[in-house]
Amino acid sequence: MRFTFRCLDAAADAALVHSWVTRPYASFWGMLSATVEDVAREYARIQSSGHHHALLGLDRGIPAFLMEEYQPAASPLAGVYPILPGDVGVHLLVAPPSDGPEPGYTAAVMDAVLARLFSAPGVERIVVEPDARNTKIHALNERLGFQPAGVVALPDKEALLSFCCRSDYLAARTALQATTALQATTALQATPSRPLISQGASL
Repeated sequence: MRFTFRCLDAAADAALVHSWVTRPYASFWGMLSATVEDVAREYARIQSSGHHHALLGLDRGIPAFLMEEYQPAASPLAGVYPILPGDVGVHLLVAPPSDGPEPGYTAAVMDAVLARLFSAPGVERIVVEPDARNTKIHALNERLGFQPAGVVALPDKEALLSFCCRSDYLAARTALQATTALQATTALQATPSRPLISQGASL
């Protein structure tokens, strides 16, 4: 298995997370001007909340993305849409690539995140609310089966509320795997002497 997960340590991992969230590509994360201490405080708050939890995603043991899962009823989404039993919210930030972008990487990360969420008992639908201006993440979400429900006003942004049920995710995953396999076959035929670069790209 390429991707694994571990609980984020608010203090020990603060410098690493800070190095991601303060880069221009992570502007929609809302922490561009944060200090390391700010990051540590924010994630200590998240980890102690009881309804919001942060995980580090590891790529063959190396930190590669930050995932937050949360209960919509205890979030700014409370009262914004009719929350159903089995709804779980997620935020995702992929680390900047250390060796340059790899096509398909972010989709592979999102696939791993959704597979983890749907493996939990009782989870029936994943909810996301990225900034309405974040067109890259909208495209990624739709590729993995999310259905846009419209723009909603949240305290810190105008967000595109989207939902992904289990059946839509599984159908999207099948299509994604078929596309990846076809691309791999085509690349091998075109350059048989060179190893393929596995999936990748950052938000």
